[in-house]
Amino acid sequence: MDSRSETGKVVIVSPAMREANNGNWHTAWRWAQFLSGQGEIALLPHWPPCANSLPATAMIALHARRSASSIQAWARQCPNKALIVVLTGTDLYRDIHSNDHARQSLALATHLVVLQEAGLRELPPAMRHKVQVIFQSARPLVPATKSRRRFRALMVGHLRDEKDPLTYLRAAARSDPRRMFFESIGEALQPDLALAVSTAQAGMPHYRWLGGLPRAPTRQHIKHAHVLVNSSLMEGGAQVIIEAVQSGTAVLASAISGNIGMLGANYAGYFPVGDDAALAALLQRCATEPAFLLRLEKQCRERAHLFSPAQEKRLVINLVNSALKAFP
Repeated sequence: MDSRSETGKVVIVSPAMREANNGNWHTAWRWAQFLSGQGEIALLPHWPPCANSLPATAMIALHARRSASSIQAWARQCPNKALIVVLTGTDLYRDIHSNDHARQSLALATHLVVLQEAGLRELPPAMRHKVQVIFQSARPLVPATKSRRRFRALMVGHLRDEKDPLTYLRAAARSDPRRMFFESIGEALQPDLALAVSTAQAGMPHYRWLGGLPRAPTRQHIKHAHVLVNSSLMEGGAQVIIEAVQSGTAVLASAISGNIGMLGANYAGYFPVGDDAALAALLQRCATEPAFLLRLEKQCRERAHLFSPAQEKRLVINLVNSALKAFP
């Protein structure tokens, strides 16, 4: 009997599928690829997909609240099998503190995963014994030679309140249009934010909204930017930060737990949440003080080993194998 048949079928549930093109989808897809050599993998938006679904040996569910119905169904129908719940940013920093379905998902899980080291502190002490930290990863790219003519800032993320794109727009409005150029990549998920970026683009010649792009061209934009800006109100572990680090691009990030858990407590590129003046000041320093930008790039390089695809793959496979041994 080969290892694939011994492992059996692992179900990965992700409410966000390919068309969403967001961080949760990319995590689900990447984990499915990592595990594909270990056994049969089913990547689904919910479970069970039908009444007479074939049995599986373990479930990995992304998002405690949005996957709650699948998690509850698995716990009822497969009570003695492994149930791994991967906690997203809205889980950690909102839902598990206020939503009964999300809290029930924590209780039902046999294993929990957080995507950066600060996430552990958000969980009840009684549950921390079943938590593992697994940083996400991205393939390293050869750093680009950055433009000397104009400083380029980039924000990547679908337009929704949690990403706080308005702080980025206000910082752009404060910045010198002769020296700096600002871009945003991401689908408009809220009409008010679509209007805001369209208005900004019409009124600021040094700002451009590119809409949603596939991952490959997005990574090229990240690679060629001088800085990636993440102004989020909450993050479970931003994939775009990893992609910037793995591309040789410095990061300016809101000082939230999820970003600090990625870049470390001593990183020099944080600004207070919603503080466009502080962000604009950091951008100005990056554009005019080469030593400061080099410092940020060096600090990012020092975190790059955490975001290795080989390490993420090893940890994911080990997690599933240990879960299957504990719940055969």
